[in-house]
Amino acid sequence: MKSVLLALLIILTIVTVQAGSIDKNKYPKSSRRIVSINGNSQVQADSIPPDETGMRNITSLELSREMVPGWNVGNSLEAIGGETAWGNPLITQELMDSVSAAGFKSVRIPVAWSNAMNVNTFEIDPSLLTRVEEVVNYVLNSGMYAMINIHWDGGWMQPTYAKQAYVNSRLAALWEQIAVYFRDYNDHLIFAGTNEVMVDGDYGTPTKEYYTVQNSYNQTFVTTVRSTGGCNAYRHLAVQGFNTNINYTISYFTMPYDVVANRLFVEVHYYDPYDFTINSSSSLIQWGKAADNISQTQTWANEPYADAQFQKMKTKFIDNGHGVLLGEYCAMARLNLGNDALNALHAKNRKYYIEYITYSLIKHGLVPMYWDAGFTGDKGSGLFYRNSGTQAYTEIIKSIMNVVDTTIFPLDVEMSNPVMPTMFSLSQNYPNPFNPTTTIQYSLPVESHVQLVVFDILGRQVAITVNGVKNAGFHSVIFDGAHLASGFYFASCIVKPTAKILDMVKESDIETIKMLLTK
Repeated sequence: MKSVLLALLIILTIVTVQAGSIDKNKYPKSSRRIVSINGNSQVQADSIPPDETGMRNITSLELSREMVPGWNVGNSLEAIGGETAWGNPLITQELMDSVSAAGFKSVRIPVAWSNAMNVNTFEIDPSLLTRVEEVVNYVLNSGMYAMINIHWDGGWMQPTYAKQAYVNSRLAALWEQIAVYFRDYNDHLIFAGTNEVMVDGDYGTPTKEYYTVQNSYNQTFVTTVRSTGGCNAYRHLAVQGFNTNINYTISYFTMPYDVVANRLFVEVHYYDPYDFTINSSSSLIQWGKAADNISQTQTWANEPYADAQFQKMKTKFIDNGHGVLLGEYCAMARLNLGNDALNALHAKNRKYYIEYITYSLIKHGLVPMYWDAGFTGDKGSGLFYRNSGTQAYTEIIKSIMNVVDTTIFPLDVEMSNPVMPTMFSLSQNYPNPFNPTTTIQYSLPVESHVQLVVFDILGRQVAITVNGVKNAGFHSVIFDGAHLASGFYFASCIVKPTAKILDMVKESDIETIKMLLTK
């Protein structure tokens, strides 16, 4: 295998890629090996000539439009200890038929291959390959796209210089086996290289070491899969931004070199605001325009923020021809808040969050892939009952499909929602610390003149980001500190309503937040 990869890497440095074409001579047959498939020993080549059978000449962007919306069969094949170790039953054809019947077009299948692997040789047990293939076939049989990855998998994929050589070796060994095993599948099967690669416990801005090493893992994945030839020479592949974080992807992601053009997706995830979506100990049960109590919500990651995040991905990748997968997003259920009224309030906000995020993703051209971890009770993200395949949250699923159906919900109009802010507020910027850009959000209950000014720690004005009349509603602005030195800054928002309305805003109001720029 090493000789194959070395040869391919040499080729990568000298070849000029023709869009939609590939030179079959780049993939000569190499060493052969004996593998066990379904209990039978077979001789199989590590690398064979490219084969276009079942591989349409379409770009990742074109393919992405056929995958909307997507769904995750989470907490199953990636469960440490085995498919049922985290409480979910075995995945069935009945479940996938139900997911397809509901209207989903693609399924992300997270896999922990180390559950059945020789840790010394990195050889995957044939029984796991067979089981993953069964699940892939369930998805394909029901008419959907399937995507398999290497998920968290025990945390061995640390992006450090100390671990780089080991991880790249293990990653190449795993993906060679996976790619060879699934090599004859058509373009309805997609490979995704990794998951949320980061240094365990460090959610901050990645260092140059971290993102450089993580980018090398994407390249190893692409190079290894392509080296196996067959349909894999043309297969659509998904590569991940650092920790699948949108801001880090925008700033630090490097597109891997590929021998075939326009067959790479970029994958990111979205769980903002964390305290509403997946923080099980949070008391925040409302979100966005559906919120009517400021003490029960977190305004920094509302509708304008989500729109701005997805627009970043559209501008950098989609507008340049690359499909983008939003591989995970969800909002957990809260069913034991103390009384029926609070439970119903959260249910309304949860449905609205999922509906709006799905809407905004589709509007901006990303593929939404809802994270369903199976559990449908309190603090669970499940939408389907795994045992029966029936729908657990029919109204949420219906709202997702209504957003997908542009005849019901046109994407050229904003979502209509009568709920408006009840008070003026300036939210903490996000991210914070930031480098060099950050989003600042504010809400207005009435039309007002707004001035948003940034000062340095000495009180000197360094920027005016907003200066004019703004309508009532939720607003956001991106502040760029590229021209400034590292340090603390203050953003002050001065609001003067255009008409005096008692009990809503004062004749003049001001709020200030503290921001940290790190370079």
